[in-house]
Amino acid sequence: MENILVDVQVNAAIITINRPKQLNALNKRTIEEINHALSTLSKNREVRGIIITGAGDKAFVAGADIKEFAHFSKEEGKELARSGQEKLFDFIEHYPKPIIAAVNGFALGGGLELAMACHMRIASENARMGLPEVSLGLIPGYGGTQRLPQLIGKGKAIELITTAKMIDAKEALQYKLVNYVVSLDELLPKASEIIKSISHNSPTAITAAIKSINVGFDHRENGFEKEINEFGNCFGSEDFVEGTTAFMEKRKPNF
Repeated sequence: MENILVDVQVNAAIITINRPKQLNALNKRTIEEINHALSTLSKNREVRGIIITGAGDKAFVAGADIKEFAHFSKEEGKELARSGQEKLFDFIEHYPKPIIAAVNGFALGGGLELAMACHMRIASENARMGLPEVSLGLIPGYGGTQRLPQLIGKGKAIELITTAKMIDAKEALQYKLVNYVVSLDELLPKASEIIKSISHNSPTAITAAIKSINVGFDHRENGFEKEINEFGNCFGSEDFVEGTTAFMEKRKPNF
């Protein structure tokens, strides 16, 4: 791993994008390294959730590495977006464990798209967010045109994308783009606190909940039908037996 750091702690693993001189900009290698780390962590039963953050206090991810694609053709541009979405952004959205973006500083372009792909977002007070792609003659290509409207509504999303406006943490909280705003010192502890709360619950049920919620935003599928199926599937799990048995025995479950 050249561009990321992985720190496995109690319940949580922290992935730090470690390119501070480039303000942690995403390039192909970084995307591949995050994909590899997440694939490995998905098999670790002790890890109940993931935190993604950026090195330093200036940037979460300040965008994609423009030098990599400045001279791309149309087809190369399409492949860049398709590959990135498959390897990282869609991969994160459908990850079986909760992923929290701990947004420290700038989250612009691909950086905000990365944060939006995560299941939750916490921002430090110095965070600044935006999708400035139209100022480069582009549009967001890693899911930004789809996830931003889902999170903050169509009208506000069109405004932010077409003006290339950057918003601060307070505005992001107002628009419900982030779950919490805390000081920089409290950022990782707050994310860890949420994962600790999650760790008391059934991993099987949490994965089923993530799947069901995601389908609710996919017009190609019926979210209620997905919920029914996932609900039923839970009945065949060891976690269901442990959870219901612990409830009847008036003890805490051991998942």
